[in-house]
Parts: sequence; structure tokens; C-alpha cells
Amino acid sequence: MIETTEISTDSFYSKKVGDLHYRNLRICKLDTPIFQAAQIMAKEKISCLFIGDSNEEIQGFVTDITLRDKVIAKQMNPSNPIQDIMDKGIVAISRDAYLYEALLLMFQTKTRYLLVKSESSYFGWISRTKILTEQSQGPFIFIQSVKQAMNVDELREKWRLVPKIIHQLVQNGLKSEIINQIITTVSDTIALRVIENVISEVGNPPAKFVFFVMGSEGRGEQTLKTDQDNAIIYEDKANEQRELVRDYFLDFSNRVSTDLDHIGFSFCLGGFMAKNPKWTHSLSHWKRNYESWIQESTQETVMKYSTFFDCRPIYGDFGILQELKNFMDQQLQNPTERFFMNMGTNALLFEPPLTFLKNIRTFKIEGEKFFDIKKTMTPIVDLARIFALKNRIFETNTGKRITALQQAGIFTEREAQELQHAYYYLMSLRLEKQALMIIEEKKKPENFVSLNKLTKVQMVTLVEIFKVIKEFQLKIKVEFTKNIF
Repeated sequence: MIETTEISTDSFYSKKVGDLHYRNLRICKLDTPIFQAAQIMAKEKISCLFIGDSNEEIQGFVTDITLRDKVIAKQMNPSNPIQDIMDKGIVAISRDAYLYEALLLMFQTKTRYLLVKSESSYFGWISRTKILTEQSQGPFIFIQSVKQAMNVDELREKWRLVPKIIHQLVQNGLKSEIINQIITTVSDTIALRVIENVISEVGNPPAKFVFFVMGSEGRGEQTLKTDQDNAIIYEDKANEQRELVRDYFLDFSNRVSTDLDHIGFSFCLGGFMAKNPKWTHSLSHWKRNYESWIQESTQETVMKYSTFFDCRPIYGDFGILQELKNFMDQQLQNPTERFFMNMGTNALLFEPPLTFLKNIRTFKIEGEKFFDIKKTMTPIVDLARIFALKNRIFETNTGKRITALQQAGIFTEREAQELQHAYYYLMSLRLEKQALMIIEEKKKPENFVSLNKLTKVQMVTLVEIFKVIKEFQLKIKVEFTKNIF
């Protein structure tokens, strides 16, 4: 059980998909009769059969479960073409990707099978079970157990186990960006379970919708101190249906947020969550929001709503959020000058906690010196966001934004490395301190770090990181605020 087992990171996190023995593709044509497809699967002893004309043109797949649920259970004619029952949700991954990335992709897309690709061609497939056998103990087995939790109380108990898992991963030297992805995937899995349970209680929604997350979860950078940052977009409906649709989603979002709070994801103090009627709206309403934030930008709106530029979908019709992002892209092609000026000013509000004597500026709690590590990291998040939006790069993760900016020639290789090293060093320290606060001190996690509990090496490293942040803030000053003083 995960409660008593030490988590081994060994070579699992360095293994790539190409290192795994994946299955060769077995493909049949779209018009193949269902019974013939089943005969192929029986003869080849495979649980997954792909449908298409060639390795470059795969359009779907069927599994043992497909045959059970769509053919046997519904007494469908087995002479019907296989395309009538195939799953079109093809998900693929490069053979150069890491195994842990493949698992996270499977959990995020709710698929048990991935096609393995090289450039434009598919040449194999892997199953979730196959990858999990590579790590008989660990966080991915835990995520699988979260998926099987039946109610909010069971999900609450699962979430309480996460700090111990994270502490072990930090102690074993796992990169903090991977740990962030693991926490985020656990969080997403819990949210999906809650949403599915609520829909089973209140009935199917009367319109297409997407439930999306923002802030640290939207960036895939969650820590153990987390609250709810989520919202809902539903499709526009005719006037006579609007009230019915809105009433459903307001009730739905209130139930989801209440369950998440019970599990351990606190209500957002700023009200940025779906249960707030302000953040559950139609697509046309959301478009007006983004147009206003970009075209009528003020310092206040930038401070309040920058988190909405770090959003990603986790449930529903992802195309709805993509349509909103396409609209945002159009607005960013011709923004007012003050939009980026306000964003630049906002990114300069927090100064790295260094005094002129190069000591770390602190505050005291009960006589003990602390600094706020979240606020220390915020300038890096802000500068990655502003440069990404300016260059119409729509990654939401801070590390990926920095990499994309380097590839676009905005940051040099050295600048990108300095920023990423600084950000993920701070993230690792933050995760470690939060986990220890929960496990050893039996307290709720905070973003305050005690100077008394830092080593000399950590202190020196922090001072150097603060210097890096100040240098990049000067870059923002010059480019976005037109002020070098």
C-alpha cells in the first residue's frame, strides 16, 4: 500500500517510451466486419486493434471493452463495419518522450492506450498496464487508486496521503517540475471524479460546456498549499433556454466546488471559482471578458485577471476553451499599448527580498524570521507570461513558456537556463517545506520559509537567484514600461 511503501524513483523517470518493448501495430480497414476484427484480436492475442488505411492514417481503435459494451451488451449485428463502434479518441506520443510523460498523458486524456510515433508515422502502441509494471510502487499506482475512489470522503483520504508521497519524491531528488506534474495530475483526477459524481446526481448538462482551471493548476505547477481556481464556459443557447442552462450550471458548479472544499481544495478567497456566478458563463460572455481585459486594460484588471491567461481545460468540450483562446489570440494581435505596459508594471510590483547588504529581507512570526517563497517566485511567473503573450506563445506552464521563448530567440540559452534553474530550485524548496510542515508539524502548508531552517548553501543560492530575478525585471522595465529608472 502507498501508505507504508517507500517510493523508488530509480531509473523509471529517466526511461523513455522508446526504451519500452511496445507492441507492433495491427490494423484493419474501416469496412472490416466487427466479427472479423474480433477474430483478428483473438488470433493475435491483442486487446487493442487499430482502424485505418495505413500506419500514417489511423482513424480509431477498438478494444475488448468496446466489443463487450457496444456489441454484446447492445446485441449489435456483428456483421456491421468496425467503424460503427470504433473509438476515435486517438492519442499519440513520441518514442523520445519519457515514460512518466506517457503515464501522465494517459491519466489526463483518460485513455489506456497510446500510439507510439516517430515524425508523421505510427509504428507501435503501449498500454497503461505495461508502463505501470515498470514501476510496481510509486505515485502512478497511487493516481490509479485515486481514479477508483467512489466518493468525496474516500477522495479526501487520498489527498491526505499526497504530502508523504511528495516528501519522499523530493528526498529522492526527483525534479520539482515532475513533482508539480504529479500533484497536478492527482488534483485533476480528483476534480474529474467529483465532476462525474455530480453529473450522475443532477443529470446530464443541458448544453456543451468546459470546466477549466487557472493559476498554478492551470500552469501545471501545483504545490501542497492549493485552493480552487476554476471556471465554466457553456455554449450559447437560444433565449428561451438561457435561464434553464444557467440555473443548471450554477447548481452544478456549487456542488463541485463544495465537494472539492470538503476534500481539501479550499474555496478561493478571491472568489475565482466556478461557484461564483461571475465565473460561470456563456462563451459569448467570456469573449467580452477577455476583450475588455485586453482592450480596456487598467492596472487593477491586470492584477485581478492575469490568472485567466494561465488556463487549461480538464473536463467537457475542450474545443469551447480553444475557441476562446483563438479569440484571445485575435485580440493580442492588436492590443492597446497600455495592456502590456500594465502587465509589465504588475510584474515589477514585487522586489526580490534583498537588502543593500545582500541579506534576505524577512518578516517575523513569533520572533522567527521568514520570507514568502511564493511571492519570490511570482516575478518569474509574471515575466514568462508577459513575454509569452507578447509573442503569442500559448503555453501556460512557466518552464515550457521559457523554453518556447528561447526557441523563438527572445531569451538566450543562458537566460533560459538561469530562469529555469532559479524557478525550479525555489519550487523544490517550497514543496519540501510544505510537506514537512504537514508531516512533522501537523500544520496546514504555507508559503513561508524560515531562515533558521536553511543551510548556508541554501542561503547563498537564494541570494544568487534574487539577483537573477532583478536582472530580468530590468529587461521587463526596458521592453514594456519604457522606463529604465
